[in-house]
Amino acid sequence: MNSKRPGTVTSPIELKLVTDLGLQIRTRRGEFLLSFEDFPWFLDAPITALRNVEEPVPGHYHWPELDVDLTDEMLAHPERFPLKSRL
Repeated sequence: MNSKRPGTVTSPIELKLVTDLGLQIRTRRGEFLLSFEDFPWFLDAPITALRNVEEPVPGHYHWPELDVDLTDEMLAHPERFPLKSRL
């Protein structure tokens, strides 16, 4: 017996895990671990704000409640983008 997939993916990005070190997300490109050291904007954010993410154009992610915009390149290579917010 072969089952069809239950539907289509409606969100291009998914919050997979939140730990005391950072968060793990899945995008169309793959899974990324975002450390709070590299992405301090997420440190004190509520889970609902972390889950509320939009992809206005492919590879560009926007968290409206946090006013944070990131790209696939930033997620994959945070060391190339050393400008960080200081809380």
